[in-house]
Amino acid sequence: MAAAAAAGAAPWFLVTGGNRGIGREVCRQLAAQGRPVLLSARGPAAAAQAVTELERERGASSWAVLRAEALDVADPASIAALAERLRAEGASLAALVNNAGVSLKGFDADVVRGTLAVNYFSAARLTDALRPLLAPGACVVMVSSGLGELAGLPAALRARLAVPGLTRAALEALLEEFLAAAARGDVTRQGFPRSAYNVSKAALNALTRILAREWGPRGTRVNAVCPGWVRTDMGGRGASRSVQTGAKGIVWAATLPPDGPTGGYFRDSKAIPW
Repeated sequence: MAAAAAAGAAPWFLVTGGNRGIGREVCRQLAAQGRPVLLSARGPAAAAQAVTELERERGASSWAVLRAEALDVADPASIAALAERLRAEGASLAALVNNAGVSLKGFDADVVRGTLAVNYFSAARLTDALRPLLAPGACVVMVSSGLGELAGLPAALRARLAVPGLTRAALEALLEEFLAAAARGDVTRQGFPRSAYNVSKAALNALTRILAREWGPRGTRVNAVCPGWVRTDMGGRGASRSVQTGAKGIVWAATLPPDGPTGGYFRDSKAIPW
């Protein structure tokens, strides 16, 4: 495993859920471009194993530093510990890729709570914690899904999420409404779909728009990327896209130039409707 970068070294590209699937491939593609990568995973052993495998794969190729980091995105203490480790070593971030996510089976209040905790709240919390470490012109990438597109949601929910000037407080109050409706068993009557995953990704898209609006003046670019239906453990073997293809658009968004877009939703590096 590569040693930690010293203070003043090139900023890192941090990828959550980097030990498998799309996250692992994003790490591979970034490192192959010569970009220093922090590959994070919930368990330190899983992160270290992924780094070892990727470094073995590179062979004689010229890659940048690839380092394992333990990070349980659902645990606020783990997030705080990572932020403190990076701050203490004087590290900065060229990009944060919020890739970690879950798709839980069934539908009830526990599924809604668990899905929102990882797919929305952990990304929001981690982005907040690492904001002071973002280098000038850094990129934040929210890995989303076509299932979170507004067109696929009930009209009332679609209208609430599309309100110009939507605030984070209003967005998170809406998610609390969804959770309460799931606990009561009346999500449909309250205008929500019976899919925690769809709502979590629509909320992540809304957060993207909010942060892009708020952080634009400091030059931070915040975008959402849909990798498409990819052949991973989550997507299944029947998915239409390879993991390499799915990861490519995420890498593009993580390496945008200073004049690149912000507040957008992309697939294959092309803008798509929210």
